[in-house]
Amino acid sequence: MERTTIDLWVGIFVALGLAALLGLAMKVGNLTTSNIGETYLVTANFENIGGLKPRAPVKSAGVVVGRVGDITFDPKSFEAVVSLSIDKRYAFPKDTFANIYTAGLLGEQYIGLEAGGDEVSLKNGDKIAQTQDAVVLEKLISQFLYNKATESDDKPANSASTESTVDALDASPLDKIGK
Repeated sequence: MERTTIDLWVGIFVALGLAALLGLAMKVGNLTTSNIGETYLVTANFENIGGLKPRAPVKSAGVVVGRVGDITFDPKSFEAVVSLSIDKRYAFPKDTFANIYTAGLLGEQYIGLEAGGDEVSLKNGDKIAQTQDAVVLEKLISQFLYNKATESDDKPANSASTESTVDALDASPLDKIGK
């Protein structure tokens, strides 16, 4: 009797652990249900979306106001076209900014909307004109290294010209005549 009780408790803990792992996987994959009701669809073009994925959250002031729909590539403008499904409860001005941000330890990317001051609101099918691309860490590192490399190439030339300028300032006009 005692052995079966232990086996029962172990089975319960294993089942709870599997349920917790399933819930975590769904949360990380943005597959959890949300309270978004009827939506309207707007689009935004980005030069670089980084790791943005469909079903990523669309947030404003930290509140989820929608989800990313599909992401396509426009061969004419060579940009990514991102469709955003925004809850109809939230009306954003036409001059709203759409920025791609990174959140959390896993680097989940989402779209942040910053409302503008226009009186006219976005409607179904409108396009958000003002966007900011995702920050790509590799690009930042390469720019930093390139700037450091050009800075170190310039230093010897600058230090030599600085020394000759200092020598010229230290020399008296009579020294120049003698040379």
